[in-house]
Amino acid sequence: MRAFILRGGRLGAVLLGFAVIAGCTVEPEPGSRAAHEPAAGRTRVVLLGTGTPNAEPDRSGSAVAVVVDDTPYLVDLGPGVVRRATAARRAGIEALAPSNLRIAFVTHLHTDHTLGYPDFIFTPWVLERDEPAEVYGPPGIRAMTDHLLAAYGQDVRVRIDGLEPANPVGYQVNVHEIEPGLIYEDERVRVTAFPVDHGGWTHAFGYRFDTPDRSVVISGDTRPSSAVVEACGGCDVLIHEVYSQAGFDRRSPVWQRYHAAFHTSTVELAELATRARPGLLVLYHQLLWGSTPEELLEEVREGYDGAVVYGDDLDVF
Repeated sequence: MRAFILRGGRLGAVLLGFAVIAGCTVEPEPGSRAAHEPAAGRTRVVLLGTGTPNAEPDRSGSAVAVVVDDTPYLVDLGPGVVRRATAARRAGIEALAPSNLRIAFVTHLHTDHTLGYPDFIFTPWVLERDEPAEVYGPPGIRAMTDHLLAAYGQDVRVRIDGLEPANPVGYQVNVHEIEPGLIYEDERVRVTAFPVDHGGWTHAFGYRFDTPDRSVVISGDTRPSSAVVEACGGCDVLIHEVYSQAGFDRRSPVWQRYHAAFHTSTVELAELATRARPGLLVLYHQLLWGSTPEELLEEVREGYDGAVVYGDDLDVF
């Protein structure tokens, strides 16, 4: 069986459970990615952006694509989402062509998860998306959408009424303000929303995707939450935000209070993942604060003995 991984924009292949190097079969180290790659199937999970509000040039804003067959489903719309999707397409994920970007699920309305929303609305339309987008998210997403459409109203008018052959449909958005429970279903996927605790946000959600061959849970931004544990319950892939405990200990008391209320530490995530039992734990939206990715990963492994990887932009699982 083959599994495909995308690392730093390069598509490669490994044998399930083994790495192939220069024609020789080599057992990977425990916990290495090659040991935990799924068999190639209908579902791929693409990290389009693993970043935070920090302006890191090699990490785009929060966005994940769950791709089933030739249909992408986006979770969050951080800065750079359409260009990151195009980068993944050029590396072999053809389903992420701009005109295919139509269905999105927003976890909450923080700017680092929504600054790519106008990009998602308008860029695929300019690049020939010819049907309305479908966007699911917390209360407030409708007002945000209405304001964005109004803000770019002149652009829409010039493109439709001017010389550019723009269609009159592809910029439109069908907005769905959600509550916990099953919120979307088609022949490829069932999407269930569950509430998470993200500091001062009244409404914040994580999402579980059930496809014909995988179960994928995406935490969004959250404190440690039993809802994540219940939603995963042995899921194939759990994608969870995290901050370095060592880095946290170096922060000022003001920032410690903030991050303890809004996010999940490596120590807390290790305990949560032990209860949730995912086949693979993927770290994203990582806050390092002076720690290295290797150190953050080791902090999780100190309390969790399951398969875990540090996610980078354009990784595919």
